[in-house]
Amino acid sequence: MKIVTRILLWAVIAFLGWKLAKAINGPVEFNKVKEVRYAQVIEKLKDIQSAQLAYQSLNGKFIGSYDSLIQFIDTAQYAITTRRDTSFADRERNIAFGLDPEDGGYYKEEIIVDTIGFKSVRDSLFGGTDRYKRMMKLPYDWATEDIEMDAGQIERKGTFYSVFEAKVAKESILKDQDRNLLIQENQIQSVDGVNGPYIQVGDMNEINTSGNWPEFYDSRRKKD
Repeated sequence: MKIVTRILLWAVIAFLGWKLAKAINGPVEFNKVKEVRYAQVIEKLKDIQSAQLAYQSLNGKFIGSYDSLIQFIDTAQYAITTRRDTSFADRERNIAFGLDPEDGGYYKEEIIVDTIGFKSVRDSLFGGTDRYKRMMKLPYDWATEDIEMDAGQIERKGTFYSVFEAKVAKESILKDQDRNLLIQENQIQSVDGVNGPYIQVGDMNEINTSGNWPEFYDSRRKKD
């Protein structure tokens, strides 16, 4: 009986030790996986953000279709311009005041913008690569969902503004991780974390084209 009791005690101790180690290491490993995957998804969202801002700069609005956005990147071009200052006699004022431009009359200042060439949006934003064609795809073989994207208009004090939003649920990114830790992650409210159940850029309800991730992920990109 003593031997059986000792065996049972050691089994209980081993089990409790395993539970304790899991309780300590579980969140640590979860956070490691989370940070790597969040960084990968945020790179996708930044590509969508860049593409949307380029589309708006040339079309005056955002677009809610990936097909249309990809076609735009494939074909659109930025104008390369140069600016120069010039001046010329203000004929009307000189006549009105009886002045001679050669004797110090009135002159008009003007900025002339010349188009000297064009550069493709694709080369400007993506360096000639085609990664934008997969910007809606999560970078995991087991992922079945795409990054959601929408665009439209909102009204503020009688003026309509174009808005867009691209987002992905944390659950889609961390579906293979500990369920309890994922629930906690969805409820997080912290200046150092991604608040709420989604990682997103833009907002369908606000005039906002930024992402909801902390600066840590931007500085990490610059470092890489």
